[in-house]
Amino acid sequence: MPATPPAYPASPAHAAVLPGTGSDEVFARAVFAPALRAADIVVHTPRPHSGGALVREALTALDAAAAAAPGPILVGGVSLGAQLAVEWALRNGPRCAGVLAVLPAWSGTPGDAPAAVAARASADLIDREGLEQALALSTDDVPPWLAAELTRSWRRHGDGLAAGLRTAAAHPAPDDDALARCPVPVGISACTDDPVHPAGIARAWAGTIPRARLRELPLAAFGADPASAGRAAVEAWSDARRDR
Repeated sequence: MPATPPAYPASPAHAAVLPGTGSDEVFARAVFAPALRAADIVVHTPRPHSGGALVREALTALDAAAAAAPGPILVGGVSLGAQLAVEWALRNGPRCAGVLAVLPAWSGTPGDAPAAVAARASADLIDREGLEQALALSTDDVPPWLAAELTRSWRRHGDGLAAGLRTAAAHPAPDDDALARCPVPVGISACTDDPVHPAGIARAWAGTIPRARLRELPLAAFGADPASAGRAAVEAWSDARRDR
């Protein structure tokens, strides 16, 4: 008799995705929703909490999304959100259908990772200058799309922004040993020329996670169309699902 083809799990019906440090659910939705909705997956984008509870509440939001879903869910995020999604998957393998990781920023302890350094520097600037002046200084010489994102999301975080930035910058990501135990398929996307989220981190993740695929794109493409990074991660995850 011919060999029976491998049976792959049915596509999940729901996904929950998290923003990066200082960002918000509006941007997470812009990154992930187009590709997920095209795949007939319902997208949940919980609003991040401000302040020191940011990490804890993000993981709780994934718990809540999984509890409300009819089966295993896809989880994902940008930067810190990507790292928390993998952290959640490591604790909740049977409830997780996979991870979409856009722009992972570090592995293990943050140390002097560029994204952690930038978050700490932004927190110091906010404490020293106040939110509005910090925004003016931080958006003075950045692309218009990034200035618009920072202006909206930082104001929405409000008084808890600096504490949230410091909390994120201190939170360890899964280290290599943990990544090697990841039980679910992972789709990763990275920008080849992003100095804050080095592509080398994403490549290391892809080389360590047993079932992971990576797509790369230029930072300009991500800025022009944030959904391009979400599509890349979904395509990579779809390929990773077939890995054995």
